[in-house]
Amino acid sequence: MAQDTHFHPHCYFEGQIRPLEEAKISVTTHALQYGTGCFGGIRGYLSSDQQQIHLFRLTDHFTRLHRSARLLKIKIPLEIPELIALTCQLVSQNQVNGDVYFRPFAYKAGMQLGPNLHNVPDGFTMYCLPLGNYFESDQGLSLMVSSWTRPEDNSIPSRGKISGAYVNSSLARDEADTYGFDDAIMLNKRGKVAEASAANLFMVRDGVLITAPISADILEGITRRTLLELAQGLGMVTLEREIDRTELYICDELFLCGTGAQLTPVTRVDKRPIGSGEVGNVVRQLRNRFMAIVRGEVPEYQHWLTSVPVGVPV
Repeated sequence: MAQDTHFHPHCYFEGQIRPLEEAKISVTTHALQYGTGCFGGIRGYLSSDQQQIHLFRLTDHFTRLHRSARLLKIKIPLEIPELIALTCQLVSQNQVNGDVYFRPFAYKAGMQLGPNLHNVPDGFTMYCLPLGNYFESDQGLSLMVSSWTRPEDNSIPSRGKISGAYVNSSLARDEADTYGFDDAIMLNKRGKVAEASAANLFMVRDGVLITAPISADILEGITRRTLLELAQGLGMVTLEREIDRTELYICDELFLCGTGAQLTPVTRVDKRPIGSGEVGNVVRQLRNRFMAIVRGEVPEYQHWLTSVPVGVPV
């Protein structure tokens, strides 16, 4: 998995853009103690001509962030158009000249004890860092079905990116690491396939592209939604339905998707080969289409991109 600890130097914190090193919170902060925060993950891609940064589906990402915040009774101080403008400003302020990842984070900023949500002050920040591939594997990932279960909606809602819920992801990812796998596939309380530790999942069976429904305790993924639309545009048959664990062993292709994962093929599950054991044609076709779109090479999908010139400071 790709790791990068170099962050861009300017972030948004406490109502203004400031040096990242000045963005500090107390160890007593409510969100640190109780996981009462929510976040987003947004990518920007260097255009094919290297003249612009294309920010992908900002309206959709910030709409989901606002919805995640509502689950925790957090009021984000900026509306969606303001958040879009702020993201563009951070691109310019940091003189971003390559692929970039943004992390907006809304959180309970109070310092009182107790895991309540009502009458706890809110905070909001956003920072960014260079990011290439999240998974470094062109040949496909090897995954395991985790012994850890994805929480159901009445426990911790997976449809929002709730920071405290990612303890569940951490436990599953650590288990996979311990046993020599690249990542984990998590089942929900009904024993059906949910998603990977931090990515949605698609499989191909008999020419049909299948993914779990949003009622399967999964994140309402924006890349997931994008791929369903792209697949239909390419004439593929798509289906949202529950997936049994054993289907993973007999499907023709399998891949993960998400802002971080983008489209990452899976070629083994529980040491069993998927299909031929090599990257399949469906994932190759979708990945090529997706990467062309985010680089600004497909005019009919320009409405998904917000473009900022490279290297132009404010």
